[in-house]
Amino acid sequence: MIDPAKRIANWNVGYNTERIKAKVDEKRPAMLANVTAVYPLITAMELQVKQVCDGAGVTVIEIPFYLNFGREMWALSRKEISGETLAIEAATLIAKWVARGLTQSVLQSIRTDVFNVVAPSAP
Repeated sequence: MIDPAKRIANWNVGYNTERIKAKVDEKRPAMLANVTAVYPLITAMELQVKQVCDGAGVTVIEIPFYLNFGREMWALSRKEISGETLAIEAATLIAKWVARGLTQSVLQSIRTDVFNVVAPSAP
């Protein structure tokens, strides 16, 4: 067992705020460039999800849940997976959100219309 005093000392060294600030300051320009490139894509995706929801007659109170599904699909689509693997992962997300009370056909429309992902060929 590690001595509690040693654990506290290690934690204190690891969370030196001056050191953390220096690291963040160094990374900030790249972080800002990433955010500047990605946020317009997220906004466009969210607008498309809202359009699908509007077309399907989804109530206003449910839209944030469909947006969360869209954000999860967006994160999946940015990973280095595609084809059947992406389709299976999307089906898993759909099952999760259906279990939470969302409508399967709307989720499938978002998957297909917004992300251009087809249903998996095997169940």
